[in-house]
Amino acid sequence: MGELGFLGATIKGYGCAGVSSVASGLITRAVERVDSGYRSGMSVQSSLAMGGIDEFGSEEQKEKLLPGMAKGKIVGCFGLTEPNHGSDPGSMESVAKPHPTKKGYYSLSGSKTWITNSPIAEVMLVWAKLQETGKIRGFLVERSKCPPGTLETPKLGNKNGLRASITGMIHMDEVPVAHEMMFPEVEGLRGPFSCLNSARYGIAWGTIGALEDCIARAREYSLERKQFKGNPIAKYQLVQKKLSDAVTDAAFGIQAAYQVGRLKDEGKAAPEMISMIKRQNCDRALVNARVLQEIFGGNAVSDEYHIGRHVANLFVTQTYEGQSDIHSLILGRAITGVQAFV
Repeated sequence: MGELGFLGATIKGYGCAGVSSVASGLITRAVERVDSGYRSGMSVQSSLAMGGIDEFGSEEQKEKLLPGMAKGKIVGCFGLTEPNHGSDPGSMESVAKPHPTKKGYYSLSGSKTWITNSPIAEVMLVWAKLQETGKIRGFLVERSKCPPGTLETPKLGNKNGLRASITGMIHMDEVPVAHEMMFPEVEGLRGPFSCLNSARYGIAWGTIGALEDCIARAREYSLERKQFKGNPIAKYQLVQKKLSDAVTDAAFGIQAAYQVGRLKDEGKAAPEMISMIKRQNCDRALVNARVLQEIFGGNAVSDEYHIGRHVANLFVTQTYEGQSDIHSLILGRAITGVQAFV
């Protein structure tokens, strides 16, 4: 991916491609058509880790990390979700306090979970509350700078979905982080939410790519599979209805993502627009993939036909980086002016 210029593709400079948001969306759509796990690893590296450094990092941080990350030589991850705090990151327990023995350093302690790339990441963008102010700040944790026993990143195994990507935890026990490796200005949830919005935008494109692969596979299978007097099952109304619904939702989903991408490139995209397309495209991709699965009958459970893999993956995409119900509350707040999640 690094050789192709896919990583951090929208970033200007630092060895990145510097393409538009629409072009980046098209890349994401193509990658997720193969597998959502591949897109997940790419989007964590690009939108969350590299995007956060590009938007909020110091010039020294950018020059140090972004060129290697763009080539795929430095793997990054994004640590926000905690074992006890998923949809409520403001209640995070991870804390940064002055290091007791190292001047000019913070000491980070806490745990993060469901972190894509964490077992193999060389740099981790970790969000923690600064003890002195109670404000959430971003810290760049370099694995090579962590003394033995202070950092562990165990792999989370036995996943039903996103099996093509590696997922783990981040356990920190007084990890030393130099002051210059903290993002200099951004405070509160504005930092992580800005990174998440970029990733959510990519997910809105990617899930349609996965759905398009489901459509292509279901169409091919229905034309080849013959039942009842030697007819291809594509001839039957129920099968055509399933395909028509899926193609319609894919077409509308791509148009919505494309329009938001154009607005994003013009600096006119509101966060609620991204919540809308992330929620809608993830929901419709999952619903349609599950329905298309029925065309395969019992064969759907076989890896040979891939439809089951997509269904399992799309359940995860509907859940992470803002579960669909949470995005409905974001939209509800914009519509009514009243916040439901407090």
